Amino acid sequence: MPDVVVVGEIGRDLVLGVDAIPEPGGSADVTARREVLGGKGANQAVGLRCLAVGVGLVGVVGDDAAGADVLAQAERDGIDVSGVVRRAGAPTALLVDVVEPDGVRRLLESVDDAVRLTAEDVRAAEPLIASARLLLVQLQQPGPAVREALRLARAHGVRVVADGAPADDETRRAVLGGASVVRADDTEAALLLDRDLGGVDAAVDAAAALLDAGPDVVALAVGTEANVLAWSGGQVVMPLIDSEPVDPTGGGDAFVAGLAAALLRGDAPEAAGWFASAAAAATVSHLGGRPDLDRARLDEVARLTRAEHDAAPR
Repeated sequence: MPDVVVVGEIGRDLVLGVDAIPEPGGSADVTARREVLGGKGANQAVGLRCLAVGVGLVGVVGDDAAGADVLAQAERDGIDVSGVVRRAGAPTALLVDVVEPDGVRRLLESVDDAVRLTAEDVRAAEPLIASARLLLVQLQQPGPAVREALRLARAHGVRVVADGAPADDETRRAVLGGASVVRADDTEAALLLDRDLGGVDAAVDAAAALLDAGPDVVALAVGTEANVLAWSGGQVVMPLIDSEPVDPTGGGDAFVAGLAAALLRGDAPEAAGWFASAAAAATVSHLGGRPDLDRARLDEVARLTRAEHDAAPR
């Protein structure tokens, strides 16, 4: 059975590289194209598999040909898809990532409500969730599904990593009371705390406030500047390793996968944070959000980056 179960989105990811976005009425040649398994949940699951972690996925696809294709690719990737629902009559999610040479991205999403998780979908995956050591829950899914995942994790003693911010107060309270690790960007952190944030100093304060609400570890992305990681007794501001990404898509998903994998193997929070930063940097260095991670390489990048950071004058 998998060590980690991811509760989140699965779909088809179409990545298009272009020299420039055309003006209205114009056209542009596509210089690069990739069509692969995608979605936040699938990207995190793929990242974990790259890092030799056994992983299962709980999500929804349609009963169309695209759904069959992405499930087949997930199985080839070594992901347990027994928790993925095929919804009759629903279109599988399609995510279109259009990227210019300077890394400017435009993301188009076709995600029907029918391929979002319900509490019943999550409940049906209870045997899979109960077998895991760690549960990754994407908070962009509907509140009832998120709360059911948290309930099952609590019932079976499974540690929870929550990614994002829920849309409703009931789910927000459940997340802060039930997640061991919370990861969010600055916009999502503002929703979690119900206050505006901006800049590194505000993120440091927000991380401390979120720790006080219940989690053991909090990771906050600060725009294109840094990641802030806080835990009981410590915190670190980690500048982004790659400040000029080829495509920022999937960087956050790779960060979550790297953080989960490092914590699972017993790394201390700060070491896990640097490893996660290296995973994010590796992913934004190529087109598309699908991770292609090498554990030994990430360990080396994390070690060197942390040493350079620690040696820098304050």
